[in-house]
Amino acid sequence: MRVEIWSDIACPWCYIGKARFEKGLAAFAHRDEVEVVHRSFELDPNRPKGDTGPVLEMLARKYGRTLDEARAMEAHVASNAHSEGLGYRTEGRDHGNTFDIHRLLHLAKDRGRQNELLDLAYRANFAEERSVFDDETLVTLAVEAGLDETEVRAVLADAGAYAEAVRADEREAAELGANGVPFFVLDRRYGVSGGQPAEVFTQALEQAWQGRVPQPAGAPAGEEAAACDVDGGAC
Repeated sequence: MRVEIWSDIACPWCYIGKARFEKGLAAFAHRDEVEVVHRSFELDPNRPKGDTGPVLEMLARKYGRTLDEARAMEAHVASNAHSEGLGYRTEGRDHGNTFDIHRLLHLAKDRGRQNELLDLAYRANFAEERSVFDDETLVTLAVEAGLDETEVRAVLADAGAYAEAVRADEREAAELGANGVPFFVLDRRYGVSGGQPAEVFTQALEQAWQGRVPQPAGAPAGEEAAACDVDGGAC
């Protein structure tokens, strides 16, 4: 069975949702027969490369809140991250264009290191004092994930490298009706949106495995999904 996960490195609920999905997968009896594929989704695709700024200011501007209210929003997300054993900095993080990160994740997929690079990028963005919006940081992360430095630099230098792969993922997300992330598609029969609790993912995996009639793509009835939307990039 294949599970496809559309996500963006700028989305904190993708970071949290990945951890929750992995816990849900660990509790699934057929976990060794599940292939997980991470797919690209840009929350702010029109933002120019190199245009970065503080997350708190972006949140305040996007939602019409004060900086103190934005800090409270970040504290809520941090609490959820910490409950999953994840590090999360509420101050000093940047927000920017993620297209190059997605291109490198496709390279990493071809080299069998996609999950490793994704974990490193999430940790750098949300838990560490490293911005993921400059090429040198991306090179460092990719090498840490096990990729060849020369190949990584060549991909970053060629704006067309893996660009169509990223765009194809995004078109497919639109066709599936995804307008936010994380978005999980199980064996193309069942969809779950948002950073759901681990037990929701286990239930969804069991339902997809048994081949039951699928519910419409989205969160199971009665569950509120925490997700990032497409009109600015954060939650």
